[in-house]
Amino acid sequence: MDAVDYLLKPIEKVRAEKAINKAITYKKLLTDQAQTNTIESNAEDHLFIKADRKYYKVYFRDIRFIEGLKDYVVIHTQNQKLFTAMNLKTIHQKIPSLLFMRVSKSYLVNRNYIESFDNHTIYVGAVEIPLGETYRKDFFSSYMGSTASTDE
Repeated sequence: MDAVDYLLKPIEKVRAEKAINKAITYKKLLTDQAQTNTIESNAEDHLFIKADRKYYKVYFRDIRFIEGLKDYVVIHTQNQKLFTAMNLKTIHQKIPSLLFMRVSKSYLVNRNYIESFDNHTIYVGAVEIPLGETYRKDFFSSYMGSTASTDE
């Protein structure tokens, strides 16, 4: 299954709309095969992303989170979303590991933008990012220190 999102019963209208919009965005991305986007280079505080036939200078401090979608990633900054053709593992190797944390199979989060979290969700502004079970222990120990508890 190539699930983009999931809904839990009882289904709330706002949550269903969010899932539908997400699916529409990803469908558009995946059907637009004309794009050939990549990371061109990176430096200590930024990287260059080729997206929409242009190069964008993206500062690490401006990246809120990065979302993986099969062979694409969506870089969410404060002002824009950049779609580029690569996988999450590749971009994770190009960005500072002290600043960005892998929190699930599909997400990297800039630790400076984490506003709150619980045992299953990280909140970056109004965005809810799932905290994967595989990454939960590392998240708590890295983000909060070794005294953190992951009990529910």
